[in-house]
Amino acid sequence: MSKASVKNTAAPAAGKRALAFILITVGMDVVGIGIIIPVLPELIRDVVGEQGELGQVSMGEAAFIGGWLMFVYAFMQFLSAPVLGNLSDRFGRRPVLLISLGVLAIDYVIMALAPTLFWLFVGRILSGLAGASFVTAYAYIADVSPKEKRAANFGLVGMAFGVGFIIGPAIGGLLGAIDPRLPFWAAAAASFAGFLFGLFVLPESLPPEKRRAFEMKRANPVGALRHFWGIKPVLMLILAGAILEFAMQVYPAVWAYYTPVQFGWSTADVGVSLAAFGVLIAVGEGFILRVVLARYGEHRVIISSTILAIACFAAYAVAPNGTWGYIILVFSALSGFGSSGLQGLASNAVGESEQGELNGAVMSATAIVAFAAPPITTGLFSIFTGGFVPFYFPGAPFVFAALVACLVFWPYGVARRLGISDSAGPGS
Repeated sequence: MSKASVKNTAAPAAGKRALAFILITVGMDVVGIGIIIPVLPELIRDVVGEQGELGQVSMGEAAFIGGWLMFVYAFMQFLSAPVLGNLSDRFGRRPVLLISLGVLAIDYVIMALAPTLFWLFVGRILSGLAGASFVTAYAYIADVSPKEKRAANFGLVGMAFGVGFIIGPAIGGLLGAIDPRLPFWAAAAASFAGFLFGLFVLPESLPPEKRRAFEMKRANPVGALRHFWGIKPVLMLILAGAILEFAMQVYPAVWAYYTPVQFGWSTADVGVSLAAFGVLIAVGEGFILRVVLARYGEHRVIISSTILAIACFAAYAVAPNGTWGYIILVFSALSGFGSSGLQGLASNAVGESEQGELNGAVMSATAIVAFAAPPITTGLFSIFTGGFVPFYFPGAPFVFAALVACLVFWPYGVARRLGISDSAGPGS
């Protein structure tokens, strides 16, 4: 066998190993995030109760505070995502990813020790800065994937996200039943383990000859989006993905508050439901998405999954009990395919040296609209459960999410009219 043929055989194998490494790292990162979701309402009530500010804090009041904690997180992601994306285009993906994981570990220690609401907000600020590492993860995937497989491989990130949500919320629910601060120590350990894993086994994916100079005018939220302003089809895909994410924010924002009120679930029940959601996402994004993308192309997947998302939001608004909650959960886990499809179309439309910048712009656009999502959805939940209106309706945030998701079809339709085609061809 010639040296050339050996090299050609080894390259795909190396790419597969690198892909496995990044997916495991992302999965461990998500374990650290998912582990705290079931217990955050109780931690807020615990901290505020210790301060004596609100006395016995209701679930609606805790949701309102939690919404602003998520707002701070999203705002910091908005600021840091393009910086991390551009830094990874300049210095490589590996160092940026490792530093982000290390900062996340420190953040969870702060959250575990937080004596006041001020320190909870400090922790969320650090978490938002480091949480933008998903930009680097997507750029890494683009580096090691051929164009025709990028959308499907972006779906593998969703699978890793799902696996993390199998483990994280389940542990969080169980540990949170013992002590609301205990899951944060476990999250810190998970993030530190991810840092060590990447330090010793994660290879660099961006060779020096493909790197570009760092430019501050492009490494900021406005500059990152401005760069794609002249590429209108890509800009429209970024906008469509941001709107879809805005609607999807209703799940992490209100789930831990909505399900105890609507279904009577405990902290452990919330953790188990999120773990089940993780299983469904892992199966859907890791296996089903690849099949439907190969058969139907990105366009049909984006349209059908967005319609399904709207239906799931509407169903949750009126779900009468936990049994229905789990039934809808099966379909809602399949309703996020559109994000991977939109990401894949945008990635295929730019060059290799711009993948980090593109993903930074995607996360910045997502964060812009996510600023409003948590305060609005948790605010709606607080209003419609706290006696501020004449009727009681915990499902109000899901009605709002359904209406927002309908807006996806405008920028997506513009991108199609401007000639964006998918793996199934222009006429799909």
